[in-house]
Order: sequence, then structure tokens, then C-alpha cells
Amino acid sequence: MTETTVQSNSRLGSRFTALSAENRAALIPYITAGDPSPKATVALMHALVAGGADALEIGVPFSDPMADGPVIQQAHERALKSGLGLRGVLDLVAEFRQKDAETPVVLMGYQNPIEAMGLQAFADRAASVGVDGVLTVDLPPEEADELVEVFGKSGIDPIFLLAPTTSGERTRAVAARGSGFVYYVSLKGVTGAANLDVDALGAQLIRIRETCDLPVGVGFGIRDAQTAGRVAAVADAVIVGSAIVKLIHESAQGPDEVDQAVLDKVEGFVAEMRSAVNAARK
Repeated sequence: MTETTVQSNSRLGSRFTALSAENRAALIPYITAGDPSPKATVALMHALVAGGADALEIGVPFSDPMADGPVIQQAHERALKSGLGLRGVLDLVAEFRQKDAETPVVLMGYQNPIEAMGLQAFADRAASVGVDGVLTVDLPPEEADELVEVFGKSGIDPIFLLAPTTSGERTRAVAARGSGFVYYVSLKGVTGAANLDVDALGAQLIRIRETCDLPVGVGFGIRDAQTAGRVAAVADAVIVGSAIVKLIHESAQGPDEVDQAVLDKVEGFVAEMRSAVNAARK
């Protein structure tokens, strides 16, 4: 695997630089903010870090999460019922930062809530509470010039998606506009779909690195520690979402509460993945 050039001065850049020096892939777990309740979100974030997360990806609840499969769609629905919106998610990040000033936090969501809040107002607030990167699933890089400029001035990494069908030209456009890392969608589908062909993934990442020198995080289809370890052997980051969201939902005793037993399960699940990711390059 070739050495990766990190183009970011944020916590994300520092974290990827440190991991590259240690020849380790990043582990980036995802949860949906507000699921099963806003009150539980910060505790879950800390549990993910305790389990070995290198960065956190936090989903912003949205009414039409088109890139997500049933597990995360239902998590968005549960979060929206609690009344949590983008401003509330930023407040949760601020609360998380009261105890953790080091772990990078990436928000993953859709463009509409940002436009409703106002791009500059969002960037100002996100920067002030400690958001490091933002991935807007439905914003193509060709239409992202204003967002990239505003985020750049605020110190926030704009993160873009790549797919198995992405051309070399488009990959170059993403590399030119993005920072922090790029998110490679490993499957032609939605989150949680199908089984991942890791051998084919390795070949795709070789192609991507020919035109993109940002770290490449791989998500969609990573369900267990074994798969996470195999992906870590070829990727710069392993992103795990649906499996964790499903574990939280199935473990929670009530619609509003996550007790210590659930937090321990989440921490343990992430710790298993952490061990597999670390072992992948030994």
C-alpha cells in the first residue's frame, strides 16, 4: 500500500498522519444523532471512542436519506420523532467536546438542512463546537464551490463520495475540492446492502489512488470484525454504520434510554473491530 498524503490541518489530518506513521487504518464508526434519543447520543459517542474509534461519523436526521438502507432510514425516522434537527446535532457535538477535545467528528447528512440553516451560519456554528468534517451526500463536487470556500475559511474538511462507477476525471475533481479523506462507497447500493467483495475493492483503491492522494475511507457493507480487518488491509479507513445502528436499536430497552449494558455492548463491538483493523497490517 502506498503512503498517503494528507491534505488537512484539522483533527482529521492530524489523526490520519499519526495512523499512517503507525501503519494502521482508521476505524470510523457511524451512529445517527438522536437515535434512540438525543439524550443517549453523547454517551454513545463516548462509548465508540472507548472501544477504539479513531474518528466519529454522526448522521444528521433527515426525512429522505436516499443513500441509506432500511436500518439507517429507520434510525433517521426515530430521531426525527424526537424533534432533533441540525442545530440540535451541533449542540450534541458541543456537549461531546466538553469531555473529548481530540477525537475528530464528521457530520454526514444531506444538503437541505444546511441550506435551511444558512451555509455561513452552519459553518460558523459547526466550527465553534468542534466539527472537523462534513459529508453532504447529495451535493456533487461540481456544485460545491461555495461550500468548499466557506468550509475552508472555517477550518472544516469538505468530504465527498466516490463510487465503483466514478470516472478518473471525476475522482480528480473530488480530490481537488475535498480534504480530510474521501469516502469510497464500496457497493452499488445503499448502506447495509449486499456482501463486500474485498478483492475487487483492493483493485478499485489502486485505481483511485492514481488520481487522488487523499486518505480513502471505505464504507457500506462492513458488518463484522472479519470484514473490517480485510478492508483495513487495503484502505486508509474502515467506516462502519448499519451494524452499529442495528446493535443499538436491538439492545436498547426502551425508546428513550440507553443504559450501561447497551453502552458496553457498543464499546465491545467496536473493540472487536479495532483489534481486527490493527491486526490487518501486522
